[in-house]
Amino acid sequence: MTQPGHPWRIKEMTPGAVRERLQERATLIVPSGTTEQHGPHLPVGCDTIIVERLADDLSAAYRIPRAPTVEYGVHADARPLPGGAALRRRTLHRVMNELIESWEEGAGVREFVVLTAQASEAHLEALSSIRTDAAAVQVIDIFSLNFGSLLERPGAPIQGGELDTSLLLYIAPETVRMELAQDFALTPAMLARYRPGQSRQLPPGSPGSVGYPSLASAQKGELLYRFIFDRVRNSLAGS
Repeated sequence: MTQPGHPWRIKEMTPGAVRERLQERATLIVPSGTTEQHGPHLPVGCDTIIVERLADDLSAAYRIPRAPTVEYGVHADARPLPGGAALRRRTLHRVMNELIESWEEGAGVREFVVLTAQASEAHLEALSSIRTDAAAVQVIDIFSLNFGSLLERPGAPIQGGELDTSLLLYIAPETVRMELAQDFALTPAMLARYRPGQSRQLPPGSPGSVGYPSLASAQKGELLYRFIFDRVRNSLAGS
């Protein structure tokens, strides 16, 4: 899915070009990713890749500047696999507060749209409690949408399963190793313990992911991505 025009990435723009864009609409898109395991078949930057693509497409469609991605988030798995790295909730909160304060005071941004793809309550709390002087902050967790019939196993936990594997097969297929994907079904007892928040941990025996990546496909990923884009676009268009 390619939107008309090009994304307005502020790291590639001059100060004058940024000022001109913000005078037209004082809104900034801020992608907030993670660096964590999603099973043996997906890259550790899975969530980041998804929100970066979404930020680029929204920026191009609405001529809204988008900030460089904050690539580290909060997650609670006690046994991170190689390459994974996380911030504490208060650290992410402070980083985001200071960045948004800088853009509000220095660039006159009056609306921030923070895009993320992370179900951890601690991660979302760090983003949703950002303080500003006057600007509005809208935090959109794309994985909180109701995907309904677009998934064969709706309601399954999102950690290297059908949803994020399908999205990556569509957005960045070169990063996916489907020959390494392993389904891992959660028993009712496991599901009760595997919940968002500080207590969320991958169950013993899981390969670093849960759910059914075997159900994923690029075609499904395109449908899911278009669904996400349309829902987030509605939020931007109405603001």
